[in-house]
Amino acid sequence: MSHDIVELFGHPTSHEAGVDWKAAIRTQRCPYLGRTCIKVRKSQPRISIGTCTVLHGAARQPVMICPFRLLEGRQIFADCLHLLTLHEPGNELHVIPEMTLPGGSVDYFLVSATKGKPVDFVGIELQTLDTTGTVWPARPRFLKSVGAPTDARAAKSPKPYGINWKMTAKTILVQLHHKIQTFEHISKHLVLIVQDRLLEYMGREFTLDHLSDPKLGHAMHFHAYSLDQHGTSHRLQLAERRSTDAAGISMALGLQEQANVELSVILADIEAKLSARTRWTPA
Repeated sequence: MSHDIVELFGHPTSHEAGVDWKAAIRTQRCPYLGRTCIKVRKSQPRISIGTCTVLHGAARQPVMICPFRLLEGRQIFADCLHLLTLHEPGNELHVIPEMTLPGGSVDYFLVSATKGKPVDFVGIELQTLDTTGTVWPARPRFLKSVGAPTDARAAKSPKPYGINWKMTAKTILVQLHHKIQTFEHISKHLVLIVQDRLLEYMGREFTLDHLSDPKLGHAMHFHAYSLDQHGTSHRLQLAERRSTDAAGISMALGLQEQANVELSVILADIEAKLSARTRWTPA
């Protein structure tokens, strides 16, 4: 593969995949969200960027740069079902995006509910890697190579891009520190979903040796996914699970902070958001 983009609008960029790139660019559809890609250019808000995964490093391995890429098949939610310790057969399952808590918002709540009332929930955060510089020129270069309409001027840009490993890792740990106090206080679970390469980097650069094999008694869980080649495309595969508590996240950063909120407040907020649109049925 001579170009840098591995996946664009959810499609593999390998020639063998036989993608209709003119149609893909016209619709700008994200298969993971089931709608138009919401990552747009600030200077051209009608143009969705669409870049899910790029190649990076001397080994040119695939690195996910869009968090919605982690939603493939909704598998990440199925892999958190065991953390709904109060869930019972007959309860409805809901996936609610963007729940606000002290310390910041949480990307998704996986909720078990009965008769319109939440009985249990798991907070789920998605984190992929941020780029340095701009990855935009790689997009028109690829589209030009497959004969799809694109910005010819941008395709000539020599600007490179990099992966901001350190800032991404530190930012997510700080965010987790702000939130995990709340989840531990109310005896609920928070799960960070990452690519395995990012978790490996975090383990090298921060104090994460104390993370253990996953335990239900821990509030903080890490689920790391590999991006495995499958024919002409790539698929997510759960590669590793680890866990710790609020003290473990503090240990990684050498910080302490309280951000407690009562369970009843969160349950009321969840109940207000339950609807037919949030209901999720595992395949």
